[in-house]
Amino acid sequence: MNLDHFGMDTITLAGPLEAKLKAVREAGFTQIMLQARDIVGQPGGESAAVAAVRASGLRVTGFQVLRDFEGLSGTLHAYKVDIAKAMLEMCHALGSNVLLACSSASPHSTQDVSLITKDLQKLAMLAVPLGIKIAYEALSWGRHVNEFPQSWEIVAEADRANLGLCLDSFHILVNRTELDLLQEIDPRKVFLVQLSDFLWQEVRSAEERIETARHSRVFPGEGVHSDKVAEMVRQLDEMGYRGDYSFEVFNDDYRQIPLPVAAERARRSVKWITGLVSRRSLPARRRPA
Repeated sequence: MNLDHFGMDTITLAGPLEAKLKAVREAGFTQIMLQARDIVGQPGGESAAVAAVRASGLRVTGFQVLRDFEGLSGTLHAYKVDIAKAMLEMCHALGSNVLLACSSASPHSTQDVSLITKDLQKLAMLAVPLGIKIAYEALSWGRHVNEFPQSWEIVAEADRANLGLCLDSFHILVNRTELDLLQEIDPRKVFLVQLSDFLWQEVRSAEERIETARHSRVFPGEGVHSDKVAEMVRQLDEMGYRGDYSFEVFNDDYRQIPLPVAAERARRSVKWITGLVSRRSLPARRRPA
């Protein structure tokens, strides 16, 4: 495991897309996670954004995020299908083969697991012609799916080759989900792992959870749950996961400091994770006879 297995998310950085790409590349990263707003917010339009990404030489880890897709009906469902098609086209144009879809928080979504499964099968089918995989993430404030064991059951039941999981350490930590439950997942169906930490032990309400998630995450090694993050990475590595890790660090303070400084914090986090995971993975030394 080394720097090439990790990427940054543009959500951490302020400024125009080209400046973000430059800072990430100069910090030594080889991949980047992009958001739809990076593309649609580019002054030159989508084509200019795509050209900037391709010129950077960075591989696109994935594209995010399709929200509130599953469990809707009627006009709402048709509307979300149109949005999904547009996002899949952007994902394809960027050369990304992963679209992130997070579990619905919509008050209009159903708790009918069979319908949720059917909708994700449809989304996977829409992605097939473009060669895109769907990474389904359980948001900790999802209305009906808010723990990764739930999202895994749905993905397994849907049984589509290009439908898998996104595991996000923040949502796992804030829910205090047992990491041993990772052992129940097929590592081949994990399409993306997102990493971050936060600075307090407890989150006492749904409002505080969302506020922390969207404004106050930090890099692994900087927060108070970092040993848990390292343990999560170690378990996934031992299970045989060999996919990408992306730092999804929403942090208002980081968006007010120079881009190279924020990117260097991410690089230090990679060094911290890989060093700790490697040490914990070493076999125990035998006592001399």
